[in-house]
Amino acid sequence: MRSIVVGGQVIEAPQKEDCGDKKCPFHGNVTVHGQLIVGRVISDKMQRTVVVAREGTKRVPKYKRYMRVTYKIHAHNPPCVNAHVGDIVLLGETRKLAKTVNYVVLKIIKKAEEGAQ
Repeated sequence: MRSIVVGGQVIEAPQKEDCGDKKCPFHGNVTVHGQLIVGRVISDKMQRTVVVAREGTKRVPKYKRYMRVTYKIHAHNPPCVNAHVGDIVLLGETRKLAKTVNYVVLKIIKKAEEGAQ
């Protein structure tokens, strides 16, 4: 079990036991580098993978305005973290873990409220 340091920010490993996941940044052999992203989990139906939505704006040159867009990011969800729908999570960029997965869930910032989904 090890802590992760990304951009001067120290992220402690979860207090749970060893998850035995090779793609876990705390118990496996995946290194975290690059971006740290905060977003909301919108789907956890895949095995050990979640879909995280991130809000942003995009400029529309024709109308000289901005429009709101939602970016969907696929991230690996290790068993020791185990994020669910509605949670606000911190993602870290890694090497390519699957065809569409380049991020891993590092910690849950805020748990989803019961019955608020």
